[in-house]
Amino acid sequence: MQLTISTPALLFPAITLLLLAYTNRFLALATLIRGLHSKYKADTSHTIIVGQIKNLRARLTMIRYMQAFGVLSFVFTVICMFLLFQELTIWANILFGVSLVSLLLSLVISLIEIQISTKALELELGDMEQ
Repeated sequence: MQLTISTPALLFPAITLLLLAYTNRFLALATLIRGLHSKYKADTSHTIIVGQIKNLRARLTMIRYMQAFGVLSFVFTVICMFLLFQELTIWANILFGVSLVSLLLSLVISLIEIQISTKALELELGDMEQ
């Protein structure tokens, strides 16, 4: 496959939109954690809060990795374009592959985080059903 400078450039909008979505998830999670913290300080007897705290901690870690792999993908894409500009096509192809793998890891972690997020909602629903 012949890699041209426009091929990795196609990833720019996708990666930036993905990072924006990850940042929005992080901000929503931060707001949720702050609200949960006030709720916990007001009444420490809620057992559901302990389950939510574990869930939120796992989600925070996953969002950190999602963002890290997304940024790495972006960095590798930029370096790939630079290597193509320098006509180092073998290294550019390798880095483009690494960029795609980083993007794939970011998306897989995002999918797992979404699954954990739905478990948090199930905790809330379970608390209301009781």
